[in-house]
Amino acid sequence: MPTDVDRQLAAADALLDRTRERYGAASKRGKQRREAEILRRVGRIAAADAVIIVAALVIGFIVPLGMFGALAVMALLILATLVFAIFPLSAPPRAEQLAQVPLKALPLTTERWLETQRPALPSPVRGLVDSIGVKLETLAPQLAQLDEASPAASEVRKLVGEQLPELLNGYARVPEPLRRVERNGLTPDQQLAQGLQVIDDEIAEMSQQLAQGDLDLLATRGRYLQIKYQGEDL
Repeated sequence: MPTDVDRQLAAADALLDRTRERYGAASKRGKQRREAEILRRVGRIAAADAVIIVAALVIGFIVPLGMFGALAVMALLILATLVFAIFPLSAPPRAEQLAQVPLKALPLTTERWLETQRPALPSPVRGLVDSIGVKLETLAPQLAQLDEASPAASEVRKLVGEQLPELLNGYARVPEPLRRVERNGLTPDQQLAQGLQVIDDEIAEMSQQLAQGDLDLLATRGRYLQIKYQGEDL
């Protein structure tokens, strides 16, 4: 007959399994995103190089390029490759833009913004950031069907477009040496992890309510994320 210790061990194993499954899916999504970015860059490099080669061939039929022309073409190919390999495909979104983008574009824009913030975050919370990114991807097609002026849309925009960037910006303002110093019982790193966990859970609940068509519940639930530690108080 199982003892209390056995039941506690089983519960701990189940929690670990759920955590591995959750963050495993999030990490897979992050890997897929990076692979897609690489493919887009390779595609643009190939397109640019093809344009340069075709232009060189056309010009070569009219005017012989000679050695200097061939060197110029080679230099252009190298330059195009470096430009598309190094520079971003588009300017990364800024935090203040999240409150203004169209609702249907908010999840993708927020996910792109989170990618720019991820390297500056402590490694223990990066799994949470990936998990939020996965949930935002799920939320995107649901928001495309939601009226911008609806109370439910306001709830989503408040959480994703305002409270999430406020949390991360507040953490960023804390000097790095103080982020692991306990204050009011928690370190800023721990406060950040708690805030991200709440946001992760809230997005999951919003997605579920939208899937069920329960917009009234979403609009009136009144459970806003309470960020107790932001700015200088984080």
